[in-house]
Amino acid sequence: MDLSEAQAELQKLLRKVRAAERAKLLDWIRTSDELDPLLVDNRKVILQSISAELRSSLPPDSMLSCEAGASLKMRRRSRPTAHVDAFLYDDDEVDALCETGAMSRSYCLDCGSLRSAPLDFLSHSFSVAELQFLFQNVLPDLTGRRLLDVGSRLGAVLYGGYLYSSASQLVGVEISEEFVQLQNLMVEKYRFSDRVQVLHADICSQDLLLQNTDVLIMNNVFEFFLEPSEQHKAWRFIMENFRKKGALLVTVPSLQEALSALQQEALQPGWVEELPVDYDVFLGRDVDADALRQIHLYRIL
Repeated sequence: MDLSEAQAELQKLLRKVRAAERAKLLDWIRTSDELDPLLVDNRKVILQSISAELRSSLPPDSMLSCEAGASLKMRRRSRPTAHVDAFLYDDDEVDALCETGAMSRSYCLDCGSLRSAPLDFLSHSFSVAELQFLFQNVLPDLTGRRLLDVGSRLGAVLYGGYLYSSASQLVGVEISEEFVQLQNLMVEKYRFSDRVQVLHADICSQDLLLQNTDVLIMNNVFEFFLEPSEQHKAWRFIMENFRKKGALLVTVPSLQEALSALQQEALQPGWVEELPVDYDVFLGRDVDADALRQIHLYRIL
């Protein structure tokens, strides 16, 4: 039975249900965990397996010594902020860490007192649900296209793109050799190397790669890792080289937010246009809808 046939059968079934009960049935379909065994996604299982392996190789905050500067910037924010990698930890895993004392969701307002407030959590990776949303709801069919992830870190976008898209090539550019090694271990173990490549490089040395990229992904890529002057330089380099007409750009947060934080005037005139994204999709009861709304899509003009 294909999709159109299944839809027709479901409509027949709903017409047989008493009107007073129909809304209850639809709500049950949306919210009941009784259907979960029928909705197992093998691609999601593979991503969760990769996530579990990487968790065992990293500290709870998943920050390495090479990211000391980023950690310091997070501590200096107006509200205390902890890094929780969304690809590695969902809410249940965060709860488990909090129960063991390895992580906390709150901080003390007055050292030594019982007064506390919730910590802000920040991630430099997409969660598994966000990867599914990105490749199945935000981006079009990527057959024959090259995707580039700037600051690929743990490689979540590359693994998600391999499993959820038909992109012909998925390239990660990562400046940290330690993260490149972790990514290459997963690429080899899960046999992604026919379409995935990880480069140990600064994106500002990759002009030809940018010029020949069809889809560019930038998730919280500069703010915590570069000083403002270096961020200006990186954004200028990308705007000058990522100019293939019709190419797609995905950013978290929006371009306007990322650039306003630098007090940089908006984009080069005529560089991109923002495309609509349908955020009203159901990916599961535990999916963070606010996180999905941070994903923005643009087209190069």
